[in-house]
Formats: sequence, C-alpha cells, structure tokens
Amino acid sequence: MKEGYKDTMNKEKIAYHVKEILKLIGENPEREGLQGTPMRVARMYEEIFEGLKYTNDEIVKMFGVTFDEEDCYIENNKDMVLLKDIEIFSMCEHHLALMYNMKVAVAYIPKEKIIGLSKVVRIADMVGRRPQLQERIGKDIAEIMQKITETEDVAVIITGEHACMTTRGIKKPGTKTMTTTLRGKFKEDKELLNNLLGML
Repeated sequence: MKEGYKDTMNKEKIAYHVKEILKLIGENPEREGLQGTPMRVARMYEEIFEGLKYTNDEIVKMFGVTFDEEDCYIENNKDMVLLKDIEIFSMCEHHLALMYNMKVAVAYIPKEKIIGLSKVVRIADMVGRRPQLQERIGKDIAEIMQKITETEDVAVIITGEHACMTTRGIKKPGTKTMTTTLRGKFKEDKELLNNLLGML
C-alpha cells in the first residue's frame, strides 16, 4: 500500500462518479431503484477496500499478538500449524470484478512464537480487502505471518473463482484458480510440502 491511501476514501466523490457511470451505461440514476445506489456503492467500497488503510507492517502490529512456544507444547522446528478453508473475498485489480468462493490455507512451523488462530483468519480477510491479485494475497499473508511468528517456514495456498473469467471474457463458470506461496522449509522440503497438500 502506498502512503496517502488512508485519507483518499471520499464517499461523496465516489458516489458522484458512480452516478456518472450509471449515466454513461445508459441508466437513469434518478429513477426510484437507483436513487440511493451511488452512496450505497460508496459505503460498500469503504468496507470492502478497508485493507487499503493499512500497510502489511501495520497489519503485523494490529494482529501480532503471539504466545511463547513453550506454553503451547510445540516441538521446535517439527510440528506444523495449519488453518484451512478460511473463506475470504477480494476484488480483481484488473477489472474490479469479484474474486469469490476463495479458500485460504495457511501453514507454518513455529520456532518460538505462536499466533492466535483467529488472528490468522483476520490477516487473510484484511489482505483480501484491497484491489488485488490472488498471487499477491498469498505473498502478503506469507510476509505478515513471517514477521509475526519470526519463522521463515510459511505456506499459503489459495483457491478461488474470478468473476472476470466466469461472467465476462471467456465466461467459464466453475473455473478455479489455485496459487501457492511457499517459504523456507515448505519450499525446500518436498516431503513436507506433500504432507501439507495431503492435509488440504
């Protein structure tokens, strides 16, 4: 995220431009069903693009509460923590089309710090709330997880459907995209990666 994004979410201007877009596609923004639409879209954008307010480092500070490894009975450098089927959504930055039915799996091998499970879900959700690429979502989640847990051994696997493929262009509903972001031992150790994939 670039500096300055935090102060650019001007709902009045967004509503004005949505109204202009409605005119340009041949609609009448003054008809009953559309009169409140521009501001509703503006409020929706404020919500679904909330992630633009924060850099990855700021997300680290927001959700960086950890527990000492010795309190969680994790055998150092051996035990894997995996959260899977984390449901998120995002918006494709190329068409501002919805990326949906997205499921995120996040795995890491703790060293000395364990992150609370709900924090992993919140990280994935916040990262998705930006105009995004699926590949970058995985990269951003992995980067944040590495900084919070202070381990290099992180994997993020995402599957999802993209409206820019399912409702326009090639128009192939049901087509799924899978991306993998592998760091540390998950990238180096094929047996570990195969074990992870077998758990998904």
